[in-house]
Amino acid sequence: MSVSSASEPTQDCRIQTIEELHEYLYKGLQLEHATLPPYLTALYSLQPGKNSDAWHVIRVVAVEEMLHLTLVANVLNAVGGTPDLTRADFVPDYPTRLPCGPDYFDVHLRPFSPEALDTFLKIEKPAQAATEDDRFVPVDWAALGVTSDGAAPPPEQLAALEESGTVLGLVPGEPTQRFLSIGEFYEEIIRGINHLEDQARRAGKTIFTGDPARQVTPAYFYSGGGDVIEVTGRDSAVAALTLVAEQGEGLYGGIYDSQDELAHFYRFEQLEKGRYYQKGDDPGEPSGPELSVDWGAVHPVKPDVKLADLEQDPEVLAAAREFNQFYATFLTSINLAYNGQPDLLLKAVWEMFRMRDRMNLLIRNPLTGHPGSNAGPTFEI
Repeated sequence: MSVSSASEPTQDCRIQTIEELHEYLYKGLQLEHATLPPYLTALYSLQPGKNSDAWHVIRVVAVEEMLHLTLVANVLNAVGGTPDLTRADFVPDYPTRLPCGPDYFDVHLRPFSPEALDTFLKIEKPAQAATEDDRFVPVDWAALGVTSDGAAPPPEQLAALEESGTVLGLVPGEPTQRFLSIGEFYEEIIRGINHLEDQARRAGKTIFTGDPARQVTPAYFYSGGGDVIEVTGRDSAVAALTLVAEQGEGLYGGIYDSQDELAHFYRFEQLEKGRYYQKGDDPGEPSGPELSVDWGAVHPVKPDVKLADLEQDPEVLAAAREFNQFYATFLTSINLAYNGQPDLLLKAVWEMFRMRDRMNLLIRNPLTGHPGSNAGPTFEI
């Protein structure tokens, strides 16, 4: 299904209350952030002075994920919600799973590698449902190792799974289903906005009751990969969420989004194909300059490393704990930016790329008891 527009008649949707819309948008914040730790781990595993093409591609995508996070926060603020990046369930326990097609796959924290690139392509892969029924995929809890008969776990276990971020993209309130893709997830939110706004207008009201001062404007965020959209009503909300979906998967089967930026899937595909895309290219057929990837010029970070793996290396363990505290502070700064202090976002984006120094204290250190593997960030917040 293609992303709905603000001018289309209201389509069937599962979002029936403003509270449900707020919950969906919070899940959107979770989804957008969930890609950042894997992208940053791969980015900073690259050895200095090497793999400049890979460095550029991953860095641009990471900045644009920050843009997506900001756009979703703007929509949530506009409809009277409150972004909260400090909730216990906000940062996933890696490996996690995202709504990326009919098949399951784990999203790991791992160094840049063919396996990491394959995961990035799966995360961003365009996947539009052919029919309404195809927009949702049954959750096979047996395949996930949660229940033996495939039935949904009891409410308390489901709540624990959602809090840990083990499985993202479940349909809120319907634990037997998940979304086919991230694009379909945003399609559902847009439908919900259209439905609730139509309903409110018939009563002479609007759902866009948020404080305009809580909007992050272009003055507080510049990524070079798309513009922040200040959300003031239905049209700008739909535009913001449409950009998020397009910038990941491409626009209606094309390789560029509506702001003429190369979609994330095709940015990553350049590394797989060994050549840059240029205007006029068809999907899967880049014809621009060649690029090179040196898979060996990477620090061998242990995939999904945990603090428990570092106990034999006290100095590394201390550095990992300090990094987690730094990252928690980073998220707190972004959260404050989304809650009335937008100037803090300028510093937060800068801090995202200063964290390389803190990561270097981890990724350059071999792990005792794990031959051939180095330490890495655990993101246990």
